[in-house]
Amino acid sequence: MQPYESKMQKALAVLSEDLGSIRAGRANPHVLDKITVNYYGTDTPLNQVGNVSAPEPRLIVIQPWEKNLLKAIEKAIQASDIGINPSNDGSAIRLVFPDLTEERRKTLAKEVKKKGDEYKVAVRNIRRDGNDEFKKRRKKSEITEDEMEEYEGALQKLTDKYIADIDKIVEAKTADIMSI
Repeated sequence: MQPYESKMQKALAVLSEDLGSIRAGRANPHVLDKITVNYYGTDTPLNQVGNVSAPEPRLIVIQPWEKNLLKAIEKAIQASDIGINPSNDGSAIRLVFPDLTEERRKTLAKEVKKKGDEYKVAVRNIRRDGNDEFKKRRKKSEITEDEMEEYEGALQKLTDKYIADIDKIVEAKTADIMSI
């Protein structure tokens, strides 16, 4: 069971990471996690070339460790899909997040639900792979029929637990998005 549970845990961790990058009502530095900056010829994550903070609910401030990175950071943010125009004041870059409209909130909630469904499918695929493995082992007479049924039952319980966890994560993120 251990390899299947660890795969399901990884799927849950990646879902949480993906949902963290979806912008809710507040400014969250995690929306910048996937943005990279050309730093001496190497694409480097934004949070590794400067200090990223959210001093106010609707503001993210990026203070690069080297002033010559300001233009590169600004270009990287403009090229990304976060939809915020950066303002450069010569020492830091500010990202002001506007209030989300009701329509945009509903769209984001649908995106969250869709991502949750994708990860539920991933967890079910892990279950299917496990059941296939149990059937192969049964065919080779490595395990008995009773053991196979016991393993399948345990794997189903594991699957149900992780699908419930996915539902909780999606529900929490949707509530976060829909709150004003």
